[in-house]
Amino acid sequence: MKKLLLILCSALVLMSASQKRATIFIIGDSTAANKDIKKGPERGWGMALQGFFTENIRVDNRALNGRSSRSFIIEGHWQKVLDAMKPGDYLIIQFGHNDEKGKIGDKRHTDAGLTFDDNYRMYARAAQAKGATPIIMNCVVRRNFYRQTDLSVDDESLRTPVNAGPVANSNAEKVNSDTLIDTHGYYAQTPEHVAKMLGVPYIDANKITKDLENGLGVEKSRQLHMISVTGKDNTHYTVYGAHVVAGLLADEIAKVCPELKPYVRHYDYVVSEKGFGNYLTLQDAVDAVPAGKAATICVLDGKWKKPKTAGKTIRFAKFSTASIR
Repeated sequence: MKKLLLILCSALVLMSASQKRATIFIIGDSTAANKDIKKGPERGWGMALQGFFTENIRVDNRALNGRSSRSFIIEGHWQKVLDAMKPGDYLIIQFGHNDEKGKIGDKRHTDAGLTFDDNYRMYARAAQAKGATPIIMNCVVRRNFYRQTDLSVDDESLRTPVNAGPVANSNAEKVNSDTLIDTHGYYAQTPEHVAKMLGVPYIDANKITKDLENGLGVEKSRQLHMISVTGKDNTHYTVYGAHVVAGLLADEIAKVCPELKPYVRHYDYVVSEKGFGNYLTLQDAVDAVPAGKAATICVLDGKWKKPKTAGKTIRFAKFSTASIR
């Protein structure tokens, strides 16, 4: 009898452990932030990250447009994240795009190697004090194939189009290099020093996205960014761009935090009516599957009618927040 009770208790413990959900919090700027899908196809990579994990991992994206490592604190956003954090969670820290703007004393400005690094250290240590694991990332690249730095460039002002409609090759775009030119300097370098000092996981998101953009080249890399839609904006991602970048970063997260590797997935298509996937409707995702091809479609949320598959071999990986009838 005692042996039976011991077996039952062990089984309950294992079941409890398998059902435990860890949260990955993301703090950062507009390159990661959630977007209003009613305003267009702009997405942050953080929006797409949930689609690369099983439901055992919950992604809570708190990144916000226009914020720096400083303004995120002084506006009170950080305290809300800290209050929500619990032991066993993770915190992705990624700033830099807005820290380099303005002058000393401005709301957003920090100095790389000094106050910028201090903020990263504060975030990481505060997460550790809550029993969470900080993951330090440096900033993703801007798509810049122009050798002379344009000091007028501002991530938010880049939303203004130079001409209407989709642009395959905008004459207004400054291009004189076939390889990406850095615009972040020390802001892309010092986060690694902080990570090494604290002994915490580090992801070189700048190199990852630089390699991606260089691999695609001047023409194809436009599809990652809103310049392909509005005619201007080499900073912010399209649905496609956010999905590609999120997939690359999910794989790196699994490398630096091996305990998360069993929960990483690369589905063929991801559906979310809230814009967290690369398709907004289930039928559109099904229609995108080539005839004669098998595919796995992850359904993150929404209530859907059973789609017409037209004989396609499709497996649905459905979250508990979604239903298909």
